Amino acid sequence: MDFIKELNSLIEKKDNTLVNPKRRELIKAAVRNKEVLVSRNGALATWTPIESTGRSPKDTLTVRRPEIEAEIDWDSPNNLPLAPETFAMILEDALAMARGKDTLYVTDRVVGADSRYALPVRTISDFAKTALFSITMFRPVPRDIGRSIYHDQPFTLLALPKDKLDKGRYAGRLRKLPDGTASDMVVAMDFVNRIGIIIGSAYMGSVKKLMFTVMNYLLPKAGILPLHASANEGRNGDLALFLGLSGTGKTTLSADPDRSLLGDDEHGWDRHGIANFEFGCYAKLIHLNPAKEPQIHHAIMHEAPYLEHGAIVENAMMYPDGTFDFNDSRLIENSRGSYPLAFLPGIKKSSRGKHPRIIVFLTADANGVLPPVAKLDQDQAMFWFLMGYTSKLAGTETGIVEPVSTFSRFFGQPFMPRNPNDYAKLLGEKIKKHRTQVYLVNTGWSGGPYGEGKRMDINVTRAIIKAVLNGELDKAAYAEDKTFHIQIPASCPGVPDSILQPRNTWKDPEAFALRAQVPRQVKAQRQEFSKK
Repeated sequence: MDFIKELNSLIEKKDNTLVNPKRRELIKAAVRNKEVLVSRNGALATWTPIESTGRSPKDTLTVRRPEIEAEIDWDSPNNLPLAPETFAMILEDALAMARGKDTLYVTDRVVGADSRYALPVRTISDFAKTALFSITMFRPVPRDIGRSIYHDQPFTLLALPKDKLDKGRYAGRLRKLPDGTASDMVVAMDFVNRIGIIIGSAYMGSVKKLMFTVMNYLLPKAGILPLHASANEGRNGDLALFLGLSGTGKTTLSADPDRSLLGDDEHGWDRHGIANFEFGCYAKLIHLNPAKEPQIHHAIMHEAPYLEHGAIVENAMMYPDGTFDFNDSRLIENSRGSYPLAFLPGIKKSSRGKHPRIIVFLTADANGVLPPVAKLDQDQAMFWFLMGYTSKLAGTETGIVEPVSTFSRFFGQPFMPRNPNDYAKLLGEKIKKHRTQVYLVNTGWSGGPYGEGKRMDINVTRAIIKAVLNGELDKAAYAEDKTFHIQIPASCPGVPDSILQPRNTWKDPEAFALRAQVPRQVKAQRQEFSKK
């Protein structure tokens, strides 16, 4: 079956298909179809079923074909293989589901602000909300798309968020649930045939992260390093990258009134510099504070007629009067807001910049044993990039209800399908060539582990980032941490000296020493890294 041909034929023949509708049309349709409610300030509120409040890693699968066998790290728990014959069944069922829809919404966009490697993507869904999300997060097709190395290799994504697979039909083929039946949800990627299928996942992040994973597979082969990072630029064109898992502060810290934002989550680094993948932001909203995160708060909460607003607020508490309470986590910790970059002040419209002068690794240390900031040399940067010690935060994945320490390679392992050396080698080459300085910043806990200590104050972290960006930390005196072999500054403007050494923030030094041994894999992985 030629799935793409049959799907495009269905789109052409179906009377009630909207191809590349305007943003206002999609907002109208989402409201009319009761997919969203209009809030008091004009944003669109929506809620997903409990099984779709975050990504579902166990249902995210890669079609295992001979052409990519040697390129994918199949030993990674995040690269779950899907048999080609099972994928063929899914395509058959997905096409039948699409045929039965009253309306289909089709959008043609690209992923990537640099026309030299922008990937054309056609998103098809029966939900106007999904189509609205796609045009918010993916970029308009540039006039010079013919320059792209992928211009004749488009990707097709079919998203059917509320449909379910037949559990009996897929018994023994898809994930087995505790009750013995097969999962009825799938997020599947076929890198060879450029097809993505989402069935049963209403979480909007599934659309975004599927395409991010596709880019992370494609780009290293072309010598381009994809990064799970936000990026901003100073007045002199100096560029900074912030790498980290969801919830560690990429969006918050890159939204700086004194710097221009390129993007908040996903970028590529080629021989010309940095380019954002996206057209919008998908920010965590839990405990959103207008005093600490004014730009994000304004993007979501500014007042405008709903047809002009159209920011999507996902899984946040909204009261009957249409007001939001972002401090109420009874629904889910992972409330999200999707809005165009244009809703933020001071963005860089091209979403492109020079080679980065600074890279910040953001780690949410749930053990409370890492310092607020440390300077890394090239070998240390390579090691921490490859190791990616951090925490999964509540709500970002199905089943995560409190911080869980993890080693997420490249600070984005779930979305990095290729063999590790494909990414690590590129980073090493680039930071050496461009003399990029790398810092490790802990946005997690201090004074004790999660449940005992306190989360790093955002104002302290902002002071650290300011000192990093303006070069003040380059001049500081440093001492080596003997446990983690990182360089800790003796002082940092705007930060109490007493908290720079994490041991000093604990009431019981012996408890700190014991807890500092919890991430023992750090030492083990360092030894393995040194051998290589």
